[in-house]
Amino acid sequence: MLLTIDVGNSRIKAAVFEEDTLVELFIMGENDAVLIFSEIFIKYPKIKSAIFSSVGKLDAEVLDTLQKHVELQIINHTIKLPFTNNYTTPKTLGIDRMVLAAGATLKYPKKNRLVIDVGTCVTYDFIDQENNYLGGAISPGIALRYKSLNDYTQNLPLLELNSTETFIGNSTENSIHSGVINGLTYEIEGFISQYFHKYQDLTVILTGGDAEFLAKRLKSTIFANSNFLLESLRLLSTYINQND
Repeated sequence: MLLTIDVGNSRIKAAVFEEDTLVELFIMGENDAVLIFSEIFIKYPKIKSAIFSSVGKLDAEVLDTLQKHVELQIINHTIKLPFTNNYTTPKTLGIDRMVLAAGATLKYPKKNRLVIDVGTCVTYDFIDQENNYLGGAISPGIALRYKSLNDYTQNLPLLELNSTETFIGNSTENSIHSGVINGLTYEIEGFISQYFHKYQDLTVILTGGDAEFLAKRLKSTIFANSNFLLESLRLLSTYINQND
């Protein structure tokens, strides 16, 4: 069994895999990570190895707990990847974006792939059918958009994600919801349209914490998988082991 771990900006996600099947998903904060990981190893004693990527900071005690129980593989910029990284500043490419690009390359071979990760930030990553990573874009995620409206204005309230279908906001709150949700939806549709215009054979993967919410609002044909980063870690682990 394999444990995959994604340390994000605001939370830690982990998944237990039995070969290519996701057995159980865990979401935790840093404060309860040691306890939850200890419980995972008790519940799944067959876990022999783990792989993790991090864009946030992982507490030393958490790392120590992992290394005591399993052989731990930490993703960094020195690992062998299944694509050619053509980013002009390859060492600044986020580890999460790197893992998602690897997962898309391995899961959808010989395709043009666009991975859209909707989390704290929205990232767009494109890998062509020759397995060249060309780059993408970064923009604020839903929570950041709500927060910025409150932080940089005098009178706009801080709101949380709302499933409103409002297009024309009939109040300040509804106007904010419409601007944030519809604005991001149109942004994503616009990016997809641009890529489709240039690359006809395009596979689009939507992932991240807000993937399921946004997938219902997108007209484009996409593969929505909120756990694609965890699955990408599994695919990358197999690839690394086979090419060691």
